[in-house]
Amino acid sequence: MPTPPPTRIAMPQLTVFSRQSPAPEYDRPRPERLLEGNPLRTTHEHFAAPRGDLTAGVWACEPGAWRIAFGENKDEFFCIIEGRIRIADNDGNSAEFGPGEAGVIPAGFTGSFTVLEAVRKHYVVLERAD
Repeated sequence: MPTPPPTRIAMPQLTVFSRQSPAPEYDRPRPERLLEGNPLRTTHEHFAAPRGDLTAGVWACEPGAWRIAFGENKDEFFCIIEGRIRIADNDGNSAEFGPGEAGVIPAGFTGSFTVLEAVRKHYVVLERAD
């Protein structure tokens, strides 16, 4: 009896943002978190890990400000493509980011997120199971 050919395991595919056109998802900050304006936020998710713990894409937003509170299991890396933002913690420490600048919002962070100029950013979110 002949030996069957080896089973090929599908190789994970490289994600190339410029080769994708994911459908946009739209939202606005929750009313109880709004500090200024009511900005429209647009997310193009380019990658979601099969386990559901890692996502990456491009996020855009109109000027405005709102309070943020990251869960104890969620971290976000971002890099600004265009526009300008300010992130401040509840103690009043803040940093501004413009094109080419990057940062990480760590798990457990609370403060405010202000879009000073309409912004687009690359993001990577890691959300671990509890």
